[in-house]
Amino acid sequence: MHIERLKTGPIEENCYLVYNDEALLIIDPGEDADLIRQQITKTTQQPVAILLTHTHYDHIGAVEELRQFYDIPVYVSPLEQSWLGDPILNLSGLGRHDDINNIIVAPAEYEFEMKEYTLGDIHFRVVPTPGHSIGSVSFIFDDFVVSGDALFRGSIGRTDLYTGNLEQLLHSIKTQLFILPNEFAVYPGHGDATTIEHEKQTNPFFNA
Repeated sequence: MHIERLKTGPIEENCYLVYNDEALLIIDPGEDADLIRQQITKTTQQPVAILLTHTHYDHIGAVEELRQFYDIPVYVSPLEQSWLGDPILNLSGLGRHDDINNIIVAPAEYEFEMKEYTLGDIHFRVVPTPGHSIGSVSFIFDDFVVSGDALFRGSIGRTDLYTGNLEQLLHSIKTQLFILPNEFAVYPGHGDATTIEHEKQTNPFFNA
């Protein structure tokens, strides 16, 4: 299994390409669809789906273009399905960046259940990690997890946005992520990768 990070958009959101010899998954295509397509071409694999950890604007800006280009479905938490088409809820309509305004994405074809999936011969498990937003989820693969904006290297996601909740986020990380093996790599929505062990031992939100 391979995972590649692409920094997208004005706040350098991490889009991930997860692929094997059979298929490829696009996770959180935040912006820069051309860049993402170029990297997919280099892998020589065919995308089978777009997975969203949550639906803030910096994670969904290239969804529509890539969905139509590759003719593939989108998967999202049912708790944030309506956010895709609502610029206020996905935060794109709040004027945070001059070049990002009113992102509207068509409804996702599928809504996640918190269970195991196999898409194009790629196996993963979806777990709820709310706290940054109510519908935030993480994707657990064989030896790594894509954590969205829940857990970062040395930090956690912000909780001052709509439906954010600090205590809920800390609980999500403790009960869904910190139970993973220490050697598991963590690929967050922003910044560099880390490991479960490193965050258990050094993350200031859990070592105050």
